[in-house]
Amino acid sequence: MLKTERQAYILRKIDLHNRVLSSDLSIEINVSEDTIRRDLNELAELDKIVKVYGGALSKSFHSSFLRSDVYKADGKKIIAEKAVSLVQHDMFILTTGGTTVVEMARILPAGLQATFFTGSIPAAYEYAQHPNIQVIFMGDRISKSSQIAVGGEAISRINSIKADLCFLGINAIDGAGVSDNDWEVVQVKQSMIKASKKTVVLSITEKINTRQRFAVCGLDEIDTIITDSGPGNPLFEGFVAAGVKLL
Repeated sequence: MLKTERQAYILRKIDLHNRVLSSDLSIEINVSEDTIRRDLNELAELDKIVKVYGGALSKSFHSSFLRSDVYKADGKKIIAEKAVSLVQHDMFILTTGGTTVVEMARILPAGLQATFFTGSIPAAYEYAQHPNIQVIFMGDRISKSSQIAVGGEAISRINSIKADLCFLGINAIDGAGVSDNDWEVVQVKQSMIKASKKTVVLSITEKINTRQRFAVCGLDEIDTIITDSGPGNPLFEGFVAAGVKLL
């Protein structure tokens, strides 16, 4: 694989999953970790990624969620509009972070009265701009790769909630279920799923049938998957067969 091809592959991986590890890229591309580190350094110098120890983070994810910087912004807006249709008055709703959740927060109807629980700083900010929404921030140590609160205090607060819905922004989903590349974030998401009557996964189509290191939940714990594609897409046949609703 040529350097330009490697770097294009790395950028797409970061856009999809927000965070990449040098060790994983080395195995996937079949080059040395030194080669990957050089690629990451070059991409960081070009201001295309955020270089961190052991890998890299998405620059668009860490730029105050400006719409112009968000990967697949149009698709995420479609997902957000579908998600809003599930929100009803007086609901208690748990949400993770991520650009799709932030977009959903921005377009909630002005007349909506509901309570949103989140550990995401960007999402909490958007909820706080809404005239009739009560926002409860579940703080603890903030994960730099996901920009949400992680740790025992955050999980303890989540465990005390009985939510109507959980909107789950994800890194990857396939026939085995949802997966992520950050173990602490996985623990938070697992707690949110257990604390909610229904779990709704928000995912752009490109994340379908991809997988990360750590399992979050199986398909049996998901009620609905919302994507930027129509529910008739054959890509989703396995999810429908497993009893998951598609929007």
